[in-house]
Amino acid sequence: MKIVTLLGGSALLAFSIVAFAATDKALAPAQDAINVLQSGEVSFQKDVQPILIDYCVSCHHPSPTAKGYAKSGLDLTSYEGLMKGTKFGKVVIPGDSGASTFTKLLTGTNRGLKMPMGLNAGGTLDRQYILTLRKWVKQGAKNN
Repeated sequence: MKIVTLLGGSALLAFSIVAFAATDKALAPAQDAINVLQSGEVSFQKDVQPILIDYCVSCHHPSPTAKGYAKSGLDLTSYEGLMKGTKFGKVVIPGDSGASTFTKLLTGTNRGLKMPMGLNAGGTLDRQYILTLRKWVKQGAKNN
């Protein structure tokens, strides 16, 4: 009986340690997000454009069937298209990620509208992508 109790207690202890470690890891900042914050200059071609292609261009490319483009006129297939903005005005204010509609849309702080639409249950890009895009705008939104 003592052996069974001892083994059961050991298993419970091991399970608790694993669960605590998983919880601790979930609360820690994502390594990719830390790398974005620590890295140097963000490149449009290497860092920003791949995010746009993967998550935004399917709706924001010049086509009558592209819902985002049809509603706003925002073409995210090129640097020039992004910097031109929408039929309502510019979306990127180089150097000011807090005031740029482009970055506000990623976090839902632009009149509750959040992009990309229908992405996942959380309705948002991964944290490291948002940080990358905000950092790029803050660094001047260069075509580099």
